[in-house]
Amino acid sequence: MQLGINLGYWGAGMDGDNLAVAQEADRLGYAVCWAAEAYGSDAATVLTWVAAQTERIDVGSAIFQIPARQPAMTAMTAATLDSLSGGRFRLGLGVSGPQVSEGWYGVKFDKPLSRTREYVEIVRKAMTRERLSFDGEHWTLPLPGGPGKPIKLTVHPEREHIPLYIAAIGPKNLEQTGEIADGALLIFPSAEHLEDTAIKHLRAGREKAGKTLEGFDVCPTLPLALGEDKDVERLADTFRPYTALYVGGMGSRKQNFYNQLARRMGYEAAADEIQDTYLSGDKQGAAAAVPHELIDRTTLLGSVERIADRMKAYAAAGVTTLTLAPAGFTLDERLASLRAGAQAAELAGLV
Repeated sequence: MQLGINLGYWGAGMDGDNLAVAQEADRLGYAVCWAAEAYGSDAATVLTWVAAQTERIDVGSAIFQIPARQPAMTAMTAATLDSLSGGRFRLGLGVSGPQVSEGWYGVKFDKPLSRTREYVEIVRKAMTRERLSFDGEHWTLPLPGGPGKPIKLTVHPEREHIPLYIAAIGPKNLEQTGEIADGALLIFPSAEHLEDTAIKHLRAGREKAGKTLEGFDVCPTLPLALGEDKDVERLADTFRPYTALYVGGMGSRKQNFYNQLARRMGYEAAADEIQDTYLSGDKQGAAAAVPHELIDRTTLLGSVERIADRMKAYAAAGVTTLTLAPAGFTLDERLASLRAGAQAAELAGLV
């Protein structure tokens, strides 16, 4: 099992620290450094900055938002980043959510599965450097009856095949991801529930494509907080606002994929309470309603030894790249968490 690191969003007040964390992850042998985007920093610029100041670690988008870019633009960005980084780019895609898609980008959030399938097909076709034409439900290239003509990408990517990941949560999206992608980006993963909430759906998609999970990258992100085992509850409390935001406040009451995931993990009553409380405006109350067990099962908390045991459980559940989000209020604390992750993986015999 490989290790990755997720820097999250740039512009949160720790930008200089983020670069230092990425460089330390590079030194420690982490496999990939991911960056996110929502409606603040964009991932492509951050990844270029990181790639220019690291040597071996891959850089990946987690995610490029599908409503933010035309697929041909994404192919251009991927090819450029792969070339500039010396073949170290991983392309992660996702549909985002209805509030961001429609409120920020002005793109209707409808038919996300067919939109993603077409998007991936166009990106891959463009990156083969054949002349690009496509006739689908969501995109037609070139537009008919006008001056457009099929053209091809002029940039030569460093590699013939750039790994393509999709951020997936729901069963249908997970199955399609297994069918059309090289990896899946997961969030709020519980090792105890991973087979039922993700792996079986990915496997079904791979089988639909005539493939197995061999070579497919199952890549969840887990926050990590280092401390003594007796302080695990206190460490978990630091992630209460984070969990409450996603389970309670992401998307709408009818379209919150994270809330639905918590339900599939057996936390139906808690998911209702967290969402109702969060949407009423009581964010502190929503955080207090998050069960400790839910946080503990979807994060890495405690000593290096405890974290190593949890890593073993994730590896046994089918995780192939475990992405860490090291917690800390200072750079030294974040670096300590990062190093603890590497030590735990080594102790567990996973790297």
